[in-house]
Amino acid sequence: MQTTIVDVHNHPNWHGYTSDRLVQNMDKMGIARTWLLSWESSTEDLDVAPQYYSCLDPRGVCLPLWMVVEGLQRHPGRLIGGWAPDPRDRHARAKLKAAVSIHGIRIYGEMKFRMRYDNQDAIAMYRFCGDLGLPVLFHLEAPPSRLKEQTANELAWPEWYGGDISVVDTMCRLCPKTRFIGHGPGFWREISAGADGSSQVYPDGPVRSGGGVPRIMRKHANLYADLSAGSGLNALSRDPRHARRFLTEFHDRVLFGRDGFDSRLADFLSGLGLKRTILARLFRENALELVPE
Repeated sequence: MQTTIVDVHNHPNWHGYTSDRLVQNMDKMGIARTWLLSWESSTEDLDVAPQYYSCLDPRGVCLPLWMVVEGLQRHPGRLIGGWAPDPRDRHARAKLKAAVSIHGIRIYGEMKFRMRYDNQDAIAMYRFCGDLGLPVLFHLEAPPSRLKEQTANELAWPEWYGGDISVVDTMCRLCPKTRFIGHGPGFWREISAGADGSSQVYPDGPVRSGGGVPRIMRKHANLYADLSAGSGLNALSRDPRHARRFLTEFHDRVLFGRDGFDSRLADFLSGLGLKRTILARLFRENALELVPE
């Protein structure tokens, strides 16, 4: 099978998919390369979201570096490694440099921590990644409704990651040499204006102009967008007419990713009536510009 697609977002042993099973799935779906990303997390933070335990490898906490390396060693021609050590670890940058040198890590991701992504430790990490040529792929998920829930009840401890969309603007402004890739419900709900007024994780209905994502992408050329998981597909499928305009405008900075193993996103993109040149950018060329073969 001729494989031409690059999937910029998947994980080791995610939902039971070992690296062997992942590559078999890639062959079936016409995917040439996959970014195999870590998700570093403490047990304390992971316990806030217990639903993840059923889809994670129980041999470790969350998705650590060694699982990524295991996959890279088995399929070096098909998988590209990503690792995001917690920037609050004072030795995180030294460890990342070693992972790049020893294991060929090429992406800082997936960044998914219970912290604001614009704190000083994080900014220092992003600048370090910019110097190393590593794009930073981050998961954003902190809608105002969760802060309201937490402040209304002294026992509430809801799941959140990164902060609100204003954090992304700060990251891009303070780290102009670093390429950022936004992902997750908190990122994609901001494709539309008025997102903060909704408690929906995956808002529906027509997209309103003036959303945070297009506004920041127009302002900062170093912000890219990862369509993986339900959040990216929902942002497009809720308003296909707007999706065509959005993908046409940002065709050089939107990336195909799955964070899973089905073809729903690929089928949707292929059915939008986009130009072949735009589809080539989304499915392959943008990823190769960020992480060349």
